[in-house]
Amino acid sequence: MAPRVFVAAALQVETALDLPAEAARHVQVLRAQPGDALTLFDGHGGEWRASILRIGRSAVQVQILEHLAYERELPLAVTLAVAMPANDRMDALVEKATELGAAAIRPLVSERSVLRLAGERALRRQAHWQGIAVAACEQCGRNRIPTIHPVQSLAGWLAELSPAAAGELRLLLGWRESRPWSQAMAQLGASLTLLSGPEGGFADVEEDVARARGFVTASLGPRVLRADTAPLAALAAIALRPA
Repeated sequence: MAPRVFVAAALQVETALDLPAEAARHVQVLRAQPGDALTLFDGHGGEWRASILRIGRSAVQVQILEHLAYERELPLAVTLAVAMPANDRMDALVEKATELGAAAIRPLVSERSVLRLAGERALRRQAHWQGIAVAACEQCGRNRIPTIHPVQSLAGWLAELSPAAAGELRLLLGWRESRPWSQAMAQLGASLTLLSGPEGGFADVEEDVARARGFVTASLGPRVLRADTAPLAALAAIALRPA
């Protein structure tokens, strides 16, 4: 299989293209040679079959040969709104959520959050997570890169949240007044917003506000899952639903 490389530039069949610096470094790290095949994608759908023309010290030129309208997305758009887990677990969560098909990820700070980011530090982490999402798409075959939204407080996000659109289901992972996961899945439509809590879960008042904004609580079962495990388990269950 040809290596997959993300290119944040306009791609056009039958043109020669100098890869952007980051994409060129990716190709050089792979020790590719002139004549080798590449697959390029720009994150907005479809991919391009290409061949390497020249490799220099800091530049790589490719010939774009063919556009392939491949899509490997979930049958519904899933936004994962997650109170960020601590340490490096958020990095792994972004990577795995991208592989499992999340269309967007909203990092949130809740009352019991251990990881609290703001200002310049939050912007740097957002850019870092967006880069992780790009690398995950290169690896897993997705041609659409999930949007990593800015870090925001749970209260602020819920206050700004518009009423649910037609066909949108809003699920809160939890136990209080919850319904079985199978019942929740029976209500899936065109889109899903999945809200998952931090270590220790959401405070009762936070759950109450979420319910007032249209979220219904669904349980993943009797076991207590970690803050970085629960949303991934939910995404995997969605991805494996029969068509």
